[in-house]
Formats: sequence, structure tokens, C-alpha cells
Amino acid sequence: MESADWDPIVRSIALGLGAGLSYISWIGLLLFEVGFIGAILRPRLPEGRVPLRSFTTVRWGMLGALHRMAINQLGLVVPSYIGSFYYRLMGCKVGKGAQLNSTSINDCFMVHIGDRTVIGGGAAINGHIVEKGELVLSPVRIGKDCLIGSGSFINPGCTIGDGSVLASRAVLPKWTEIPPGEVWGGIPARRI
Repeated sequence: MESADWDPIVRSIALGLGAGLSYISWIGLLLFEVGFIGAILRPRLPEGRVPLRSFTTVRWGMLGALHRMAINQLGLVVPSYIGSFYYRLMGCKVGKGAQLNSTSINDCFMVHIGDRTVIGGGAAINGHIVEKGELVLSPVRIGKDCLIGSGSFINPGCTIGDGSVLASRAVLPKWTEIPPGEVWGGIPARRI
């Protein structure tokens, strides 16, 4: 029996399922391709300052452009193992049971997220700043069992201790350290 002989309802369902599976496959393939290219391009600097006119800056810029290409599709799969897999490919160290609800984890190769940590939706984590004509790369370390509130912003060089909470919409200034078990909030973030 050919598909042309199918009942119109059955044909519509088959077409819908086929289109849906194709779209899901396309999302997975795109995220895998971008993550794989990111794994090849990412700078291998633990921390440092480099001139804006350097090969490291070019690679960093290409990674940012790749990540922006994947953001729309990434938003459809976070939080899930697919989103975590993408971030791991891009170089992010993601602990077991961590839940990443954000598409704005930038400079993944500079971000370490501990076990069972929850990153709220819309939270932005940056491992870079540009100062005085230089690109400054500095790792962001988030401990185990932390909660990063939705819409919060973490600047480069920050360390968040185990069991700490960063409130929603808080802005953590560069090179700030939150001791274990503390709750911080506000702009700029301070201990509550």
C-alpha cells in the first residue's frame, strides 16, 4: 500500500511525525557540529591577558560566533543532557547532576560547574572581559550544590563556594569570591 492511498488523517500524522523527527535530528546535529568545532578551536589558556590583535582573540571570537549560532536551538534543549553535552563539548566542566537552564554560559572553556549545581534560566556566565586593549580570560568556578538565580550575571575570575546561593538578577563583580554556604544578592552582589 503506497502512502498516496492512506487516509488523509493518517497521512497528516505521518507527515507531522516525520517533520518533527527531522527537526529534532537537525537540532542535535547542529549542536554536535558546533560543539565539535568548538572543541577544536577553544584556546588552551588557563588564564591570561592577550592583545586584541592576536590569534587567541580570533579563536575566542570564532567560538563566540559559533555559540551564537547554536543559541536558538540550545534554548529548545536546556535543561537536558543534550544541553549539558553541548556545553561539555565546548569545554565547560560540568559536574554530575548539574542542571544548566541557561543559553548564556559564554567562554565555556573557562567555566567549571560542580555536582548538583543549578544554573537558573537567563543567568549569564562570562569568562572574559576586554580591558585596556587586551582580552582578559579568567576562569569562573562554581562549587557543588550551588544555586545561581535566574537572570544573574557572573563576571570572569569569580569563585562561588560549595552550597552558596547567588540571588536572581544579582551581578557578581569580576574576581569576587563567595565563601561556601553564603547567600549573595544585589547589584553589585553582596552577602545577604
